Amino acid sequence: MVIDDKLKDIQTRAAEIAEQMNSGNVSGAELTRLSKEYSQLSEILPLVNEYFAIKQGIDDANEMLHDAELKSVAAEQLDELNHKLPDIERKLQIALLPRDEADDNSVIMEIRAGVGGEESALFAGDLYNQYKSYAMRHGWTTEVIDENPTSLHGYKEIIFKIDGAGAYARLKFESGIHRVQRVPETEAGGRIHTSAASVAVMPQAQDIDIVIDDKDIRIDVFRASGAGGQHVNKTDSAVRITHFPTGIVVTCQNERSQFQNKAAAMAVLRSKLYEKQRNEQQNASNSARKSMVGSGDRSEKIRTYNFPEQRVTDHRIKLTLYKLDDILAGGPALDEMIDALIAADQLDRLANLE
Repeated sequence: MVIDDKLKDIQTRAAEIAEQMNSGNVSGAELTRLSKEYSQLSEILPLVNEYFAIKQGIDDANEMLHDAELKSVAAEQLDELNHKLPDIERKLQIALLPRDEADDNSVIMEIRAGVGGEESALFAGDLYNQYKSYAMRHGWTTEVIDENPTSLHGYKEIIFKIDGAGAYARLKFESGIHRVQRVPETEAGGRIHTSAASVAVMPQAQDIDIVIDDKDIRIDVFRASGAGGQHVNKTDSAVRITHFPTGIVVTCQNERSQFQNKAAAMAVLRSKLYEKQRNEQQNASNSARKSMVGSGDRSEKIRTYNFPEQRVTDHRIKLTLYKLDDILAGGPALDEMIDALIAADQLDRLANLE
């Protein structure tokens, strides 16, 4: 069978890589590349081994059926293994789905207040704290790149980086419009208001992913405003980069030096260009796929946080959890929702293969 041959190739390749790494003849970039490939293969190897063990068990049980004394035992074993086989085959199908090349990347996130005035800005702050707590719980680090805070400690806009292996794989389905329904702190009459904030999640691009030509950008420096320490309004430390071919403009003023702000702004620009490139490639090669789970459409309403009912609903997969406080705290309930989104995306991709 073709699938069996492919799985045997995986076993063979994993053994080859292990032998190479243990030989002591590889180092540096090559060792890093082999380690990454072996790590990816190691995720699927237990399933491959279990699959072949079940297949061998079925063959052995079929042989035992010819023995009168072992026939009843063999029939029972055969029934059990034949029930296990479809499950392991489905797990292997999911594990063998093409990997998103950016899944292992760190991410850059942008949260912008939408309709709703100050209440929307406060909700944008809630979302930032949610993802910051979620990152901390997963052992990732968070760094603010640029922010536009309001007087009530909300954000008109905040851009931040989450550093950690696999961050993009977990957070990429968070892109879109997040809506909140609650009584605002600024509401004296106790009426429930609806407001929204947009979230964009981009894989952090490396220098090798995106090359930016100096002639395609203009870098302006100006005095920082807002929080940032004694250097604010005293030195031209803030940086604005304009990318002419796309019209993308990136600003950074949170770091203490012009050099640091330029590096941070370039990282955001590179990630925006990387995301644009990936979207164009996906649209060109996979235009038939219409699943909203994986589209990353920033204008699509994806989730509602209803405070009076303590519920959070993800509209793409019709999932409602009455665990609002835990989700906003970046707790296990947010993982529950993200796991459901990942599973829905996997099923959608399987359906498109079949």
